[in-house]
Amino acid sequence: MKILIISPKISGIGGVAQHAAVLYKRLKERGYKVKILSSENIPIINIRGLRNPSFAITASFKSIFRKYDIIHAHNFPSAIPMRLARGKKVFTIHGVYSEYIKLTHSAIAIKLSKILEKRAFEWSDIITSVSRVAAAYYEKMGYRVEYIPNAIELGMVPETSKRIYEKQVVYAGRLSREKGLDILIEAFKGIRDAHLVIIGKGPEEGRLKKLADGCSNIHFLGFLETRREVLEYIKGSDVFVLPSRTEGLPTVILEAMACKVPVVATAVGGNVELIEDRLSGLLVPPEEPEELRVAIERILRDKKLARRLVDNAYMKIVKEYNWDIVLEKYINIYNDP
Repeated sequence: MKILIISPKISGIGGVAQHAAVLYKRLKERGYKVKILSSENIPIINIRGLRNPSFAITASFKSIFRKYDIIHAHNFPSAIPMRLARGKKVFTIHGVYSEYIKLTHSAIAIKLSKILEKRAFEWSDIITSVSRVAAAYYEKMGYRVEYIPNAIELGMVPETSKRIYEKQVVYAGRLSREKGLDILIEAFKGIRDAHLVIIGKGPEEGRLKKLADGCSNIHFLGFLETRREVLEYIKGSDVFVLPSRTEGLPTVILEAMACKVPVVATAVGGNVELIEDRLSGLLVPPEEPEELRVAIERILRDKKLARRLVDNAYMKIVKEYNWDIVLEKYINIYNDP
């Protein structure tokens, strides 16, 4: 079976990139002939606002009229090159695209995103979603969507950890508006006995550093070259925080759970699928810095609670979110007539 995977990225700390990269590796290990198109192996314009459009154009030239048994596209920038290739088309959603665009782009971009959503689904033979919330959203619009979750490779968890501060709280991800880092910084201004380590880069970096100006316990580490180093910082922390305004099914929460670090996250998107509040993590409303502060301090203060959250979360990912299960679900879809 010849398979083409199309994904805007396959490296870095983004969840889509991690998902596509591990799927590619796992399929190769099973003996499938797999090719991948991503911004790492085709030319793109590396300027904000042009990366995804240029990827779509270049990938389209690379895929047009090429014949594969399966074309598996991840996220909406991959939809047009998927359309132009020949073969069975599987399209995987990693969140509600138009909701993400609402938070980050102009009114024109929002209109275009809704058109692209509709066209992408029309071009697909099978639609899958890594999040039940996103699947339900699109099913209400009349589309049939199969839920196949994000997953984690437990073997990727490093044995070593990195702790810079005695009490260390960590965020890892893109520094963009939908991730809610401004809310986390406001929350942390009320926390004096712990340090916040922020890993990643993005369009909001300058504004976020200004918000944190004068806060000696907030530290920006920037982009780290390897995923292993990111996981070492997560593993060495007391709390992982994801303060997003919108989410798919974030791989980074799965990674924090695999590192046995308690998670505080906002009750949005796929976060509510991964976390049962007060059982496998703490959930807070979005846009509420005070509630976020209280939740972080609660875990820092209550070691018994932290241990219970960690144990329950780890059992959950082992049972439901490991790649052995997820890979078989994708292969079954590929083999369906």
